[in-house]
Amino acid sequence: MAKLKYTVIKNSKQYDIYCKKLEKLIASGDSKNADEIELLTLLIEKWDAENNSIPDADPIELLKSLMEANKLKAKDLAEILGLSKGTVSKMLNYRKGLSKETIRKLSSYFKVSQEAFNRPYKIIKENSVRLRSAS
Repeated sequence: MAKLKYTVIKNSKQYDIYCKKLEKLIASGDSKNADEIELLTLLIEKWDAENNSIPDADPIELLKSLMEANKLKAKDLAEILGLSKGTVSKMLNYRKGLSKETIRKLSSYFKVSQEAFNRPYKIIKENSVRLRSAS
């Protein structure tokens, strides 16, 4: 029996090899590779779905990890989103929710699905402090 050229991906090393092979095939632009490209794409997508999903991840923790991975600070994020540093600080400290527009911008900038940022999470409500009159 002949050995299969590709098998179901079983580890990250095999995943990396298949990704590089797929990139080369796509870059070649040769239409005779269409079936091979389709097969590798299916195998890679299957691996991604099983190993790279972030089920019910906290959107703020996801944002913080993306900021760390991209070496961004809160001030950089403020510029990207067109928001004040104070507003970004409130979002990162769970004091303000992510607006629809902010989610769109984050999704576009980090190339992540909007659903990743559109999950429910707890907002810390600031206790209203009432000051009494000194009289």
